[in-house]
Amino acid sequence: MRHGTLRQLEVFEAIVRYGSYTRAAEELFLSQPTVSMQIKKLTDTVGLPLFEQIGKKIYLTDAGKELHEMNQDIFKCFERFEMIAADMKGMKTGKLRLAVVTTAKYFVPRLLGMFCRKHPGIEVCLKVTNRANILERLANNLDDLYVLGQPPKEIDVIAETFLENQLVALASVDHQLANEKEITPKRIVKEPFISRESGSGTRIATERFFADQSLKLKVRMELGSNEAIKQAIIGGLGISILSHHTIALDAPAKQLIVLDVKGLPINRHWHYAYPAGKQLSVVAQVFLEYLQQASQLLADVSCHYGNTGHCPLLPNQNQKLQISQDYPLGKISSGNQ
Repeated sequence: MRHGTLRQLEVFEAIVRYGSYTRAAEELFLSQPTVSMQIKKLTDTVGLPLFEQIGKKIYLTDAGKELHEMNQDIFKCFERFEMIAADMKGMKTGKLRLAVVTTAKYFVPRLLGMFCRKHPGIEVCLKVTNRANILERLANNLDDLYVLGQPPKEIDVIAETFLENQLVALASVDHQLANEKEITPKRIVKEPFISRESGSGTRIATERFFADQSLKLKVRMELGSNEAIKQAIIGGLGISILSHHTIALDAPAKQLIVLDVKGLPINRHWHYAYPAGKQLSVVAQVFLEYLQQASQLLADVSCHYGNTGHCPLLPNQNQKLQISQDYPLGKISSGNQ
């Protein structure tokens, strides 16, 4: 192993976690041929095969299992060293790995932009995906911190609230209910409804709100993207309930309107979370302290930056801010769901 590199071990560890060369390449922002080449070099160095493929699945060989166990110890040592080094520097260098649910993409990048300007030595890797993938990543401890609407009950985590998350009813400005006051939930369920995908925190809260009143929504479409839902609303396909954060940058366009519905908004909160027992890096700890100011920080950011396409709060050109996003598909239903 004298000639094995840290990068090769990092690639090896990613393949073990995902059981896939493709997903490992996406995680590390590498091409699949590069990942394959790194593993070939590592295999040549070891002198024994590390993986075996049976059907479409990848399994560790005995040598691979031994290397994986050693690899875990190596990366734990590097993480401890990074924290020690950051402390010695007075912080403020290092890497922050953050994974957030799709709705959080409307405010987390703005918070990160301000955070990075305050701490220009920090490299940020932001993963935006749906709740199901967030829970999978959390269970496998793939990131430093996670932002989601509702902490999971099936995973042992440390979670705290840091920002309000109000769910409101949205319609197009020319909808027949647009100018109505004190609309009843019973009236809302008569309208075609556009819903988030199954498992979405927004969908769970919405269904619970109506179920508590013995009402059932008339779901016309199910979409896995807030942007797709907003476009469907503007197109006159129905109404929906989404986080108020999703319309912050749409206000100047005047294409959406918040309906005056009795019992709404649904008051929820955004949470940060991480696995119980996890030793946070110095960078992650500082970011958590920063998140406690999120409400005030976001109140100071004008929505007109979204309209002009310019925002002075982004990281400087020399700073790394990697953002990857999943785009779940939607489906159309002809009946209630």
